Amino acid sequence: MRCCEAGVRPSTGSVGDACDNALGEAFVATLECELLERRRFRSQAEARMAVFHFIEGFYNPTRRHSSLGYLSPIEFEARKMLMKD
Repeated sequence: MRCCEAGVRPSTGSVGDACDNALGEAFVATLECELLERRRFRSQAEARMAVFHFIEGFYNPTRRHSSLGYLSPIEFEARKMLMKD
């Protein structure tokens, strides 16, 4: 089994379990739609850098997340800090 060869434990969810990989699938769908379908890359290194910049420059800090009440992580943290004061 490829998972065992790679040292990875396979998913333990049942067949048809919608929550099994939902978070990962949602992220990959966003990545594909907002970055990968919009451009071509000349090299694997260029693609890696584009994915890094997408994640660290947009997705993590500024993209609005439903789990944060449709705030960006920066906005969420700023509000959290204001509430502490």
